[in-house]
Amino acid sequence: MTTQKRLTDGPLVIAVDSSTQSTKAIIVDADGNVWATAKRPIPLLTPAMDFYEHDPRLWWETTHETISEVLASLDQRDRDRICAIGLTHQRESFAPFTEDGTPLAHGILWLDGRAIDQIAEYGNSHIHQLSGKPAGVTPAIYKMAWLKEKKPEILEKADRVVDVLGYISFNLTGHWLSSTAAADSLGLFDIRARTWSSELLEIAGVSQEQMPQLIPPATKMCKIRTELTKEWKLSHDIPVIAGLGDGQAAGIGAAAVDPGVGYLNMGTAVNAGIESDQYIYHPAFRTHVSGIPDHYVMEVLQSSGSYLADWVRKTFADPDNPGNTDVAYEDLMASKITPGAEGLLTLPYWNAVQSPYWDAKARGAVIGWRGTHGRAHLYRSVMESICLEMRRNLDFLESASGIPITELRIMGGGTRSPLWRQMMADVVGVPLTVCIADEVSALGAAVLAMAGINAHSSGTDRGLPDVAASAKAMATFGQTIEPNMDNHDAYRKIGAIQAKIYPVLQELFTELDGVVRQEENRS
Repeated sequence: MTTQKRLTDGPLVIAVDSSTQSTKAIIVDADGNVWATAKRPIPLLTPAMDFYEHDPRLWWETTHETISEVLASLDQRDRDRICAIGLTHQRESFAPFTEDGTPLAHGILWLDGRAIDQIAEYGNSHIHQLSGKPAGVTPAIYKMAWLKEKKPEILEKADRVVDVLGYISFNLTGHWLSSTAAADSLGLFDIRARTWSSELLEIAGVSQEQMPQLIPPATKMCKIRTELTKEWKLSHDIPVIAGLGDGQAAGIGAAAVDPGVGYLNMGTAVNAGIESDQYIYHPAFRTHVSGIPDHYVMEVLQSSGSYLADWVRKTFADPDNPGNTDVAYEDLMASKITPGAEGLLTLPYWNAVQSPYWDAKARGAVIGWRGTHGRAHLYRSVMESICLEMRRNLDFLESASGIPITELRIMGGGTRSPLWRQMMADVVGVPLTVCIADEVSALGAAVLAMAGINAHSSGTDRGLPDVAASAKAMATFGQTIEPNMDNHDAYRKIGAIQAKIYPVLQELFTELDGVVRQEENRS
């Protein structure tokens, strides 16, 4: 499917994606054509080792600015066609506020690693099964527990403790609202019941009264405030549609909504997921509430994606060409090496490991060095390792769901590397179809907004918004990369050896972490 001409009539929606690095807003028509895009950066604050924060005021300020900019690109006739606003956000991030929306502290982000002790104390399989979220650095519950223990006055003074989408919704509508498909990432849900768990709230040190009201995805939350309607020169009330986390949104934007079709985000981190009409618990992956009503998303996460390839290029610059860290150059050098990097194997846990082990103390490793190896071998081995980990994680998804994955819809910066695209296809052994949209998560939020106003269907047989119909109508695709099955067979053998590295080193990682933390405390 290719991008068509802009529709001259019918609904337009605004979609906002507030992520770790920036906030983006787009205007989209019912065919998925993007009419306008605006972007504002959000500075990442790092006040201490492993601390990652935002000024939460910027979540709204950048949203307000980007919506204003995209609306300014429309004439009044097209502005009158705006029918809804859809939202997606960086998952697991949160901040404390007073009732009027004044932040009491910086927002703590999903990649923040301060709560290692709380993960060890509270994390277990029961919490994973109840919330859908394995013990690890990303769920907010452990960082809230850190605040409870280290800075209790912050949570005690807070009238509200909410996710990014909840704060943006408050500023749009004047009400503390969030979506079940957004707030569940905090790790405070009984995910089967889709409501706050008293047991998990107690661990976090917060109360249900501090939480936002929950709205099912793809349904109307509330209309925007009258003053915003006037400021943006909108001719009628505009509803905000309950959105979802950016990972689930990427899958919806890619129309990965049918059995056997998954999404794969080849970004700074690498994650992949599939839809399910039932909740399935498994130690290897996490489960989120889907943007499709009554569905779930089973998702694997690898924190070291293109970040790790970038790190190799910059850290081990070519001594003969030190200023050249160009991806195309590195890809060319690595492409001359056969699959398996001539026996050089990497454990890509530079940022710990999420799926399938969820070990915050894990570290990276490279084994098999010989004098014949060079920079290009390391670069290729690192990229291969990310792919090998993904194939192993997909095996867990397939085993748990009972449905083989036959196609992956791919997005993210890594898709621009022909070498990595083909390598990923060869390793996972299924076709990879490239999503054309630059902002796939924002498109996913737009899909829910269109479904929320019944733009493509009057609803499902149960009267629920037909998100799948809107996703299929709005997704656009480019090239499909077919796997080389001879390479796939070779990678299966290599992957079987690479899979043995972590179990052998796990105990050493724990010992090393203890020594490092002891030295850090001493200093």
